[in-house]
Amino acid sequence: MGDAIVVDNVGIKFAINRKRRIGVKDLLLQGSQVTTGVGEYWPFRHISFTVGQGESVGVVGRNGCGKSTLLRLVAGVMLPDEGTIEVNGGVGAMIELSAGFVGDLTARENVFLISSLHGFTREQTEERFDEIFKWAGVQRFVDTPVMHFSSGMRARLAFSIVTRMEEPILLVDEVLAVGDKAFRKKCAVVIDNMLSEGRTMLLVSHNERDLLRWCKRGIYLRREQPPVEGTIEEILDLYNNDDDAT
Repeated sequence: MGDAIVVDNVGIKFAINRKRRIGVKDLLLQGSQVTTGVGEYWPFRHISFTVGQGESVGVVGRNGCGKSTLLRLVAGVMLPDEGTIEVNGGVGAMIELSAGFVGDLTARENVFLISSLHGFTREQTEERFDEIFKWAGVQRFVDTPVMHFSSGMRARLAFSIVTRMEEPILLVDEVLAVGDKAFRKKCAVVIDNMLSEGRTMLLVSHNERDLLRWCKRGIYLRREQPPVEGTIEEILDLYNNDDDAT
């Protein structure tokens, strides 16, 4: 069936400002020439893997190894400094739910705005409009600015928007870690249904239950080391027994 995602020798770097305290002596002797150092930090380099169409792959690793950054690269939100990423199909990105909302705009306006950014026409959004708000349970607040929404309300609305876009590739970052138990259960049912339709998913999670439920294969990201691939059971076992992963 071919590959949905191809990550080839990818790396990304960030600048680090190494600030130091500037004393009176520095100012007297060097004046405005006193500067702070700038370094580089690479969360990962030389990352290569593929995700086949219809496959669900879990990504695990300790905080700071670049899991969420990797999803942003695949989503096209960020560009790699090294290597290439090929994505064959539309992407539904569930990364930092509700981060794209404009607080001053109403829920109605945000739904049309976000849908348009993902290529939906106004007519296509109108067809899904009632369903989006019904699933999120915020029908009464359609014309309320989202700045007045609770974090849970924003998360439900964002999840409902993204999952109605019917994209073949899902990028999921700890979505079920937000919201209450009822919300997480509703999300899980939706993801079950989407995967049963043959969609592809790249999932970042610390929740072993979710990883075992949806993924057959896993990738273990390790800072400044090559990633390890294997069955999800093998990857979780490796991660849980890695003294550097805690």
